[in-house]
Amino acid sequence: MEFTELCKPFDSLTPKELYAILKLRSEIFVVEQKCIFLDMDNIDQGCQHLMLYHNKELMAYARLVPAGLTFEQPSIGRVVSSQAARGKGFGKQLLKLSIENCIRLYGNKPIRIGAQVYLKAFYESFGFISENDFYDEDGIEHVHMIRSAN
Repeated sequence: MEFTELCKPFDSLTPKELYAILKLRSEIFVVEQKCIFLDMDNIDQGCQHLMLYHNKELMAYARLVPAGLTFEQPSIGRVVSSQAARGKGFGKQLLKLSIENCIRLYGNKPIRIGAQVYLKAFYESFGFISENDFYDEDGIEHVHMIRSAN
């Protein structure tokens, strides 16, 4: 499926882009996954925001976090695909582009993520390795994973 990729720092996001990002994150993380949490965590402002659009609709999104903001290493977070994007390859494309953009922006360094456990095999297919035991975050089981530098 064709898509348009945008990767921008927070201060360059248009109001429409920011609204679409926050709407998608709320639809999936709060409503679909039934997690009551404060999504706006004051980390967005220091991050790059990767968006995949199809027909002007935001289909997938990831937050690219520089080293030192949440982890010692650069990280990828708030990885999300809309319900309309599922099963169409957007998730794989999003993660591939997230890794490429992290390397472009932050250098060829290890990348850390906090992954939902049910997606562990998906992240492993991109070279991420589990680091430790599972932990609960907002009622969903997660695991820290790291991808070595190339």
